[in-house]
Amino acid sequence: MKRILFDTNIVLDVLLNRRPHVEASAAAWAAVETGAVQGMLAAHAVTTIHYLVRKEMANAKAKHIVSSILRVFGVAAVDGPAIQDALQLTFADFEAAVTAAAARAAGCDCIVTRDPKGFRNSPIPALTPEAVMPLLRDR
Repeated sequence: MKRILFDTNIVLDVLLNRRPHVEASAAAWAAVETGAVQGMLAAHAVTTIHYLVRKEMANAKAKHIVSSILRVFGVAAVDGPAIQDALQLTFADFEAAVTAAAARAAGCDCIVTRDPKGFRNSPIPALTPEAVMPLLRDR
């Protein structure tokens, strides 16, 4: 089974119904819910998701949403070795480097993101939701 790390922007597209991205992001998310792939989130993404959802909704609702997400997605560790790995990557954005390092440590096959250019130097391929969908159907 493919293991895919979902970038924060994909999750937020779905949770906040961000148009025009929600449809493609929701299709990738649905592949996790149906068991077609194993979905992962970098640990630091979980706190970011909670923070941004809480700004739109109440704190209790944000906690409920994060709890629901964690029933669907696994969590890729962001620990000392992942941070050290990220420091060695040549990324313009350190958060993206940490995401890529977490994906590598978790054995992910790819990262699904709306910003594949931000992962240009990633050791793990980064694909848009539209680009990843044919791979999920060919499993």
